[in-house]
Amino acid sequence: MKLSKKLLAVLALLPGFVFANEGGFPLDRAPERTSIDSLQNGAKLFVNYCLNCHSASAMRYNRLQELGLSQDQVRNNLLFAGEKVGDLMTVAMRPADAKAWFGAVPPDLSVITRARASSAGSGADYLYTYLRSFYKDEGRPTGWNNIVVPNVAMPHVLWQLQGVRSAKLVEEKDPHEEGKMEHKFVGFEQVTPGALTSAEFDNQVADLVAYMDWMAEPARETRKRLGAVVVMFLAAFAFLAWRLNESYWKDIK
Repeated sequence: MKLSKKLLAVLALLPGFVFANEGGFPLDRAPERTSIDSLQNGAKLFVNYCLNCHSASAMRYNRLQELGLSQDQVRNNLLFAGEKVGDLMTVAMRPADAKAWFGAVPPDLSVITRARASSAGSGADYLYTYLRSFYKDEGRPTGWNNIVVPNVAMPHVLWQLQGVRSAKLVEEKDPHEEGKMEHKFVGFEQVTPGALTSAEFDNQVADLVAYMDWMAEPARETRKRLGAVVVMFLAAFAFLAWRLNESYWKDIK
């Protein structure tokens, strides 16, 4: 019930903030990352770059122990403001301040990959493309824009890793309205380099998205294993019931 309420809350916030685009921008496939090392790295990136503004209030820090981290490792490396290992992943920023600074309250990211799942691609694909599609735009209040979500309210928090890029746009006739021109995106141009190469940055984003996907349902692998056991049990039970039924009715003609 709590998870369902959280999912509905995220969906309610999305139209007014970052993940509101329905423009059909083609999504890149998010690399599958299931190793403990990738998920641990993703957790570190999430705490350092996302948890400053976005909460994940359906997740507790102590669940990171499921990723092979000890309580001491979580306490010493992932807690920065006096939180306890058993605390929820919340932020100190007040909603009123967030709205004043960004124009909207940053949504909770507990189940964001599930909230963004659609027929056009998985939530992981969406986030992987979105986080790699920021560009410099001095016309925006934050100085940043995004190809996936035009006029995005969120700044590019990973810019030091990726560097500064500009969007290359060409002017074309609007096929839907005669006499109107539109700008078509044709690519990015690197203005200043970041701390990482393009491949290294993509790798880091893949780990971050993998962690957010895991965070949306930490018990997913357990559920899958239990599901397989239940299916096998039901199959065995059905076979026994069929044999019992056959034995019971064999002498009745």
